Amino acid sequence: MSSKLIIALDYPTAEQALNFVKILSPERCKLKVGFELFVAAGPDFVKQLVDQGYDVFLDLKFHDIPNTVASACKSAANLGVWMMNVHASGGEKMMRAAKQSLLDEGSDAKLIAVTVLTSMDKEQLISTNVNVSPEDQVKHLAQLAKQSLLDGVVCSAQEANLLRGTIGDDFLLVTPGIRPTGSDIGDQSRVMTPADANKAGVSYIVVGRPITQAEKPLSVISHINKDMN
Repeated sequence: MSSKLIIALDYPTAEQALNFVKILSPERCKLKVGFELFVAAGPDFVKQLVDQGYDVFLDLKFHDIPNTVASACKSAANLGVWMMNVHASGGEKMMRAAKQSLLDEGSDAKLIAVTVLTSMDKEQLISTNVNVSPEDQVKHLAQLAKQSLLDGVVCSAQEANLLRGTIGDDFLLVTPGIRPTGSDIGDQSRVMTPADANKAGVSYIVVGRPITQAEKPLSVISHINKDMN
């Protein structure tokens, strides 16, 4: 069974990330490359992970005019990544252009949209002049993403039940803010354990520091995979 675990490689250098990846295997996890590591290590690093057999989630949250985002998604697809994302707040035209660019390339890479960052609560949303709850904003943006023919969304696991009830089962829900029982929640405002996330119907979970900073990361990975599968 394919792992539902995506490990966030939140390292400042390719060397540190690769040292950690040495202990992993593609059967036990997928890997996420975000802003910090991509800027430090570049696209060749992503290709290196792909060549090692890993499903790579390129987490760069593209958000720009439609043509620019479409071109960026095309370039990401050419790296061989398994999944990439855009900001749903970029709108339907932008998301449709991004998806079409992948279809034009003949790529089967998954394209998902960021709804509301898991670090944001209602007070922070209101400060950006979005006067609804995080849950309502997530629901609205997820429906817009599906309407735009995307494969899924990034959301908090706490919104998974809501989305499953309104959008259905054939839509990917990718959830950061996952913390194994007893872990520090760090800078996340809306968190959930892997077991509870699985019950809520999430497709994939993203876990970083609770694994990468653990004394026995392989043990943590095993427990998470057991909870998710």
